[in-house]
Amino acid sequence: MTEELQRKGAAAKAAALKLVSVSTETKNKALLQIADALEQHAGWLIGENKKDLEQARQNGMKDAMIDRLTLTEERIGGIADGVRQVVGLKDPIGETVKEWTRPNGLVIAQKRVPMGVIAIIYESRPNVTVDAAALCLKTSNAVILRGGKEAIHSNVALMKVMQDAAYAAGIPEGSMDVIEDTARETATQLMRMKGYVDLLIPRGGAGLIRSVVENATVPVVETAAGNCHVYVDGDCDQQMALDIVMNAKVSRPSVCNAAETLLIDQRIAAEFLPKIVRALQEQHVEIRGCDACRAICPGLKPATEEDWYTEYNDYILAVKIVDGVDAAIAHINQYNTKHSEAIVTSNTEHAERFLNEVDAAAVYVNASTRFTDGFEFGFGAEIGISTQKMHARGPMGLEQLTSMKYVIHGTGQVR
Repeated sequence: MTEELQRKGAAAKAAALKLVSVSTETKNKALLQIADALEQHAGWLIGENKKDLEQARQNGMKDAMIDRLTLTEERIGGIADGVRQVVGLKDPIGETVKEWTRPNGLVIAQKRVPMGVIAIIYESRPNVTVDAAALCLKTSNAVILRGGKEAIHSNVALMKVMQDAAYAAGIPEGSMDVIEDTARETATQLMRMKGYVDLLIPRGGAGLIRSVVENATVPVVETAAGNCHVYVDGDCDQQMALDIVMNAKVSRPSVCNAAETLLIDQRIAAEFLPKIVRALQEQHVEIRGCDACRAICPGLKPATEEDWYTEYNDYILAVKIVDGVDAAIAHINQYNTKHSEAIVTSNTEHAERFLNEVDAAAVYVNASTRFTDGFEFGFGAEIGISTQKMHARGPMGLEQLTSMKYVIHGTGQVR
């Protein structure tokens, strides 16, 4: 274990023990000061971010990924507003989930408590640095962040601003920190910090998630990549379908809730496919179609088996014509990452079957997959989208960052 990891891990563990007793009032004060400080230091933060952007361009990073990396005054304002929204959310720590009395008189209560120390490994999205720190602070968890090397200047600067603001408000020092060593071996060591880290959350592409799942010896919440689908049923409002597909693919293609594959019922393919192809191509989306698609629109690039598995994070969409809702469900369950899936239909039976049979954290009827997000679900900032089934699934807000403790009151009972 590196000296930095050991030092920051020990500080986080000590801080976590103190955070349990920090009041909601103090935590909210710290969050408000963080939000104000981010806006006050926006100029400096943007300057540090430009160092990362210059390096990213030199390394040939794609435009969609550079967009994820970029900080602007408007985006910093949005990040600060996200922190303020967390202030307005109910503090779950200490909440009594349920309480009952046993025949022997013991009063048993189940209460929410912090996880302890949460480590988060993520890629080139500086907003995660703030979102994660804010959610962990509100839930009295200490946090150790390890972002990608592409955003190191941005992450270090954001953390400096947050630490100064939070500690001045009475939050224990060591409660939040970022690992500055971006070596791969350091990330692997963080995954194995038993005794320091209580929960590890990876946020990023399939390669990062796979590395964490294979190497971690601490508990992990898997937040998989988003290979999301939209299925346009034969019974649907085609203008609605067009609007939903365009939003799901084009509004922000670099995020995990963007659509990567479009499935079209063969009953309407000849009519609908040319319309959606035209609209997508006007937005410079590259379309990779199955043989049936290319028979209708010969200019499409052929889709391969690999395309059905791929999260592009780019202006690329795989398109397949399927034989109804059964085939759509089967395709999705074979190739998806269990993130977000949508059906556009006016057929109630098809909608219910899709909702019941598709295996994903979020399943939509007549709405875009882009709504899978902590803010949109009313949770405030999110720590990630969990695609596993244990502990938490879907957008992870405040409650998903807590554990449970049983508190028992007696009057001298013995067994």
